[in-house]
Amino acid sequence: MAAGVIYMIPCPISDERGVWDVLPKANLDVMNSLDYFIVENVRSARRFLSKAGIERKIDELEFVELNEHTTAVTEVERMLKPILAGRSAGVISEAGVPGVADPGADIVALAHRKGVRVVPLVGPSSILMSVMASGLNGQSFAFVGYLPVKEGERVKRLKELERRAREENQAQLFIEAPYRNVKLFDSLVKSLAPKLRVTIAADITSPEEYIKTLTVEEWRRCGVPDIAKRPTIFILGI
Repeated sequence: MAAGVIYMIPCPISDERGVWDVLPKANLDVMNSLDYFIVENVRSARRFLSKAGIERKIDELEFVELNEHTTAVTEVERMLKPILAGRSAGVISEAGVPGVADPGADIVALAHRKGVRVVPLVGPSSILMSVMASGLNGQSFAFVGYLPVKEGERVKRLKELERRAREENQAQLFIEAPYRNVKLFDSLVKSLAPKLRVTIAADITSPEEYIKTLTVEEWRRCGVPDIAKRPTIFILGI
């Protein structure tokens, strides 16, 4: 029997928008064809599929969690077994696209080693959307994840990213836990060069979406934007 297919299924970034306001309706046909889902969080995945209006009853679906608590390779191998036996599956993140800054990449890496087809579906990615709206270099950019929490280490890392942005003309993207956004903002406006450009993109795709690019000196004059406890992407560029 031929192996099944893994579908990478995006979901909305914000709960304040309808599913089909931000996703192409063509994704629904794929979602309706599946009864097995590998997800970052079962509760949020069930809520997403319910809001999407899929044909099957949610209680008839099988869910397995793949997240930061999944540490054993054998666990991921068990998740792939039904797919190797011919059953297709959907991979769903808690927000946005799976496999990007997301544990979903683990099952995909194993799928490729086993010759399983992986199909990415269209949907919102906060990383790509922030670059699109930034005016910074969309030809060369890097997502570097979280910065260090300790102030001294964080400032050192910011200066490293500024150097890369200048020497390579490469936009540098990073994130922070929403409750530490303001501290990160304070660190970057105090430590980075005045003419360096910084994009701040918060609550992408929500009605309160905020995306703005200014130089460091302009951000100093404006003061901290309303980013406390809001999912935010920061970008450095020249």
